[in-house]
Amino acid sequence: MVGGSAIRGSRVGAGPMGEAERGDSAPRLHVSYFCSNHHETRPAFSAEAQVPETWDCPRCGLPANMDSSNPPPPPKTIPYKTHLAYVKERRTDAEAAEILAEALSDLRLRRASGEIFY
Repeated sequence: MVGGSAIRGSRVGAGPMGEAERGDSAPRLHVSYFCSNHHETRPAFSAEAQVPETWDCPRCGLPANMDSSNPPPPPKTIPYKTHLAYVKERRTDAEAAEILAEALSDLRLRRASGEIFY
């Protein structure tokens, strides 16, 4: 008996097979959701559960709703902003030049007085 198993096709801890042993399944409701990439998703919900208005598409990740002719638009992606971009939003070029001139004059005074900078 090479590599044989007394119980083929089952595993330890496997439960009974078939509907008769498990009982009847709960009533379900299949709802169709449509995304802007024309994907259709049909998740199953309990008949008593409240069905959500939107659902994330498992294929592309975009939001989907139940209206096939008017799916929700893809969300707008905000590009990454650098620190300099945020500074430029707060200050004009004239203000930046004024701050730079003030910092340089302060640096020159400190160097003239003998302070060491690395």
